[in-house]
Amino acid sequence: MPIQIPRLYPILDASFLPALERGAYLTRVVRELEDAGVTLLQYRNKQGGVEETLSDAGAMRAAATSQLRLIMNDSPELAVRAGFDGVHVGQEDISPALARSIVGPDRIVGVSTHNRAQLEIAAKQPVDYIAIGPVFATASKENPDPVVGLDGVREARAVTNKPLVAIGGITLENAADVLAAGANSIAVISALFGPDRDSAKIAKSFLHIFQ
Repeated sequence: MPIQIPRLYPILDASFLPALERGAYLTRVVRELEDAGVTLLQYRNKQGGVEETLSDAGAMRAAATSQLRLIMNDSPELAVRAGFDGVHVGQEDISPALARSIVGPDRIVGVSTHNRAQLEIAAKQPVDYIAIGPVFATASKENPDPVVGLDGVREARAVTNKPLVAIGGITLENAADVLAAGANSIAVISALFGPDRDSAKIAKSFLHIFQ
């Protein structure tokens, strides 16, 4: 039976973390997001090593209650070591099937897709949700894939019945259109995190749109 993916799926990229008091920031932002109503949160660290990733993950795990499920980007092994609730893999990472074999049957496994061919393959994999994007132009990823637009979301919805997470350039202004196109959830990165951003307040604004 498919898991329920919440409408809002924040992704906290390590590039947004402060240089000083990193653990204190993670503790605060995790607790504030959970208080705001966030129930699924991904941690993504493309540049740091294993030690840094596990340190960040440890702070997040300690701050979160059982109501907030934590997802590790890229590494199923680190997801297990950190006690996270799942893993998200991309097209250039290990296969969803291998990720599933590492994390086991009870953790969440998600996969990124960027076109119909990838969607059709992902739909047959042992994943709990499929991400499609970038929906709009995004600055949160180096060398992003071509924009798929709202038509890409509609096509993805037609390809699979699995929970669909739309990602890439989604803002408060266009989020409702993305959901109307068929996404079950929207993933947000730079719209939620960054210098001088009140992440919890912005999360509440997103959640208000979804009511």
